[in-house]
Amino acid sequence: MNYVGVNSYRFSISWARILPKGRFGKVNGAGIDYYNKLIDALLGRGIQPFVTLSHYDIPQELEERYGAWLSPEVQEDFRYYADMCFRSFGDRVNYWATFNEPNVAVIRGYRSGIYPPSRCCPSFGNCTAGDSTTEPFIAAHNVILSHSSAVHLYRTKYQKTQGGSIGIVMNCLWYEPFSNSLEDKLAVERALSFYMNWFLDPIILGKYPAEMKEILGDHLPAFSKDDMEKLKNGLDFIGINHYTSFYAKDCKFSTCEPKAGASKTEGLSLRIAQKDGLFIGEPSEVDWIYVYPQGMEKIITYIKDRYNNTPMFITENGYGYKEKPNFKREDLLNDVKRVDYMRSYLDAIATAVRKGADVRGYFAWSLLDNFEWISGYTERFGLYHVDYATLKRSARLSADWYRQFIANETKQCQSVFKEADEWNHQKGKNYITRRKNTE
Repeated sequence: MNYVGVNSYRFSISWARILPKGRFGKVNGAGIDYYNKLIDALLGRGIQPFVTLSHYDIPQELEERYGAWLSPEVQEDFRYYADMCFRSFGDRVNYWATFNEPNVAVIRGYRSGIYPPSRCCPSFGNCTAGDSTTEPFIAAHNVILSHSSAVHLYRTKYQKTQGGSIGIVMNCLWYEPFSNSLEDKLAVERALSFYMNWFLDPIILGKYPAEMKEILGDHLPAFSKDDMEKLKNGLDFIGINHYTSFYAKDCKFSTCEPKAGASKTEGLSLRIAQKDGLFIGEPSEVDWIYVYPQGMEKIITYIKDRYNNTPMFITENGYGYKEKPNFKREDLLNDVKRVDYMRSYLDAIATAVRKGADVRGYFAWSLLDNFEWISGYTERFGLYHVDYATLKRSARLSADWYRQFIANETKQCQSVFKEADEWNHQKGKNYITRRKNTE
C-alpha cells in the first residue's frame, strides 16, 4: 500500500474474532490485539483505517441461540459488539461502516439461499428451511435497526471525543430500462428500490420506499415509534460498492417467464444483461461483471439526488479474472483489461464530481488476490498477484498504473490547492485594500 501510494485502507473486523459467542461469552483478547497491531501498522505508514464492523459473517452462537438476523435480539448483540470496537479502536479510527452490502447478505442468505445461513423456499433455491417471501424483509429490518442502534451509540458516547464518522456500505447496481417504454422505466425504479433504497430510504428518509409498500403490503415490517426515533440518527456517509450494470425489464404489467427471478419479493422487475443479443457492456471472465462505466456516474448521481448529496465514498470497485493455473507468471501480471476498467470508472467518478456529487474517496477492490467468499480462490481481483503456494506477492500492471495515477492526481491536486491558496491570499489582500479605502 505504501508503494502504491494509497492513503487509506478499508478492512472489516470479524465479529466472531472479537466475540466468539457474542454478548454471551468472553472477549477474545487475541482478536483485539490483532486489530490493534494492524491499525497501528497502517497509521505508522500514514494510512488511515476505514473499518467495517460486519462483512457477512456473524458468530455461530447467535445463529444457534435465536436465528441471528431473524430475531430482534440481534440488535442488542450488534450494539454490544459495536461498543466493544468503538471503545477498543475508536481513538485511532476515523471512519466506521456498520455493514458491508447488507442487501447482498440478506438476498443471498434468506431468499436464494446461496450464502449462509442458506434459507429459502424450494422455488427460490435448494435449502432445507426458510421462507423467501418473508424472511429477507425480517432480516433486513433487523439489520437496519442494528445500524441505527450502533449509530446512536457512536453519536451519543464516542463521536464527540473520537471525532470520527459513521455510515453504511451498500452494493449499488445501476439499471437501464430494457426499452423506452414507461413500464420498463418504472421497472428501473422498482429494481433500485427493492435492491438499494430498501436499506437507505429507512436510514436516511425514515421509511421504506413507496414501491415496496405498494407491492409487499403487510409482508413489509413496520417501524414502531421507538424505531422511528432511532432512524433519525441516519448516517454520516454512504459507501458505494459498484462494479457493473444491468437492464431492468417490467414484469408487473408484462408477463415474464416463470422462475425468471422477478417475483413480488424482487419488485416484479427482471434483471437482465443482454438486449437484442448484445450485453450491456463488455463481459469479463467473472460472469456478473460487465464493463459499463456510465453506470458509475449514473448511480452516484442518483444517490446524490435522492439523498440530498450525502457524502459518498466509492468503497469497492474492481475487475476480476478467473484463476488460470497453467498460465505463465508474466501473463498473469499483465492485466490490461483491469487497467482499462479502472481508468474508465475513475473517469466516470470524476465526471460525477464535476457535476456536484460529494464523493470523498475511492477504494479499489482489491489490493491482493484474496478469498472471494463462496467463489473461494477461483477469482482474482488483486492489483497484486498472490502465489497461493508460497504467498509471494507480485505487482501487476494495474498496481504500477494505479501508483502513477495517484502520483499524478496528487500533483494536480497540490497545484489546484496552491492556485486556490494564492487566489484566496490575493482576494484577502484586495479585501483589506478595499476596506481601508472605504474607511
